[in-house]
Amino acid sequence: MEPSTIALIIIGIVLILYITEIIPIATTSIVACLALAIFDVIPINTAFSGFGNDMVFLMAGMIVVGNSLFETGAAQKLGEKIISLVGGNERVFTIVLIVVSLFPAAFLSNTAAAAMMLPVAASAINASGGKFSKKNSFMFIGIAAVTSGGLTTVGSTPQVIAQNMLIYGGHETMRFFELSRAGGPIIVLLIAFYLIIGHTLQKRVFIFPEPIDNTSYSSPPIEDNSKMWISIGILIFCIIGFISGIWSLGIVAMVGAVACIVTKCISQKTAFAKMDWTTIIVIAASLGLSAGLDQSGAGSLIAQNVVHLLGENVSPWLLVSVLALVTVILGNFMSSTATAALLVPIAISVAIETNVDVKSVVMAVVIAANISYATPISTPAMTMTLPAGYRFTDYIKVGGLFTVLAYLLIVALFPFILNF
Repeated sequence: MEPSTIALIIIGIVLILYITEIIPIATTSIVACLALAIFDVIPINTAFSGFGNDMVFLMAGMIVVGNSLFETGAAQKLGEKIISLVGGNERVFTIVLIVVSLFPAAFLSNTAAAAMMLPVAASAINASGGKFSKKNSFMFIGIAAVTSGGLTTVGSTPQVIAQNMLIYGGHETMRFFELSRAGGPIIVLLIAFYLIIGHTLQKRVFIFPEPIDNTSYSSPPIEDNSKMWISIGILIFCIIGFISGIWSLGIVAMVGAVACIVTKCISQKTAFAKMDWTTIIVIAASLGLSAGLDQSGAGSLIAQNVVHLLGENVSPWLLVSVLALVTVILGNFMSSTATAALLVPIAISVAIETNVDVKSVVMAVVIAANISYATPISTPAMTMTLPAGYRFTDYIKVGGLFTVLAYLLIVALFPFILNF
């Protein structure tokens, strides 16, 4: 049996296990990596290579930094400040965080934005006295970070990859804010969706208690003024480090985590005890799953067969709409980085063969890569919301619905924002 066929079978089984949660989601993620290695789809070191990925260190480091804010009482102070500004209205609170996340996501990265905003949100939720909850806020903050990363050519890795491929091929490149012609309307749609449907919908479908104290960002504050200011200083250092780009995001976060332990803002024992290992395992294993789809040829097989079915005389609008649909589907089970790396070369080749503007076809793929919210393994920003206690099906019910709406919106916008 071909490796690509085996990979597709494994992905199908894993999807069923994710949805049914017969075994815990973290265990399923490990099983997926093991299966890819056992059946020789990819080597075992590749299957588990995600555990050494920069995104894993970013997540782990920021969990420690976030928990140190709680241990020192800084989170309580920060949360009280936020509550004094937004009052006790959870809708207003979440909308403010969605809007604030636009700036770091667009100009830094969606992953860094989520890493910065979720601890801030958690601090306010902790100080709200039950008025706010993680389950009613975290997912939409993650969605906002992912979407906002699609506003510029530097906000997420798909457009960086695409821009480099356009340059390498000698094609016209994307302007810095050109993607915002799609990203901006999606942000507006997100805010409208949250206010009209989302807030009420999640209250009905997210039927589970708030995470208990052994999850990240949830320990009771122990006030210590000197350590409180040190922990705040470390958070500021991380934000500056993310913005400056001197080091990778993972290095900045881990330096912050080590600083928290060395300065005794949080003990090593507490740091390990409060680590959200489920999120760490899922985000790391999802990279191995992505590698399996990519290196086995399964992802390419899916994309090429879909394009082949369209024929040579397909209209430009239908071409980019189908490519976008393939991108969204694959993007929910592969990382957005891997999806872009897989589909952009295919998109360029198809554009040349069908005599359609290359940049427009590539832009359609990039835009679609930034609207995958239906699973917690779609992007690191969505994986970071797992500490709220969501189940896999929760992402499908709420994030999946918004994914469909966002896809329909970009398909409607394609004739106006792309050069056909």
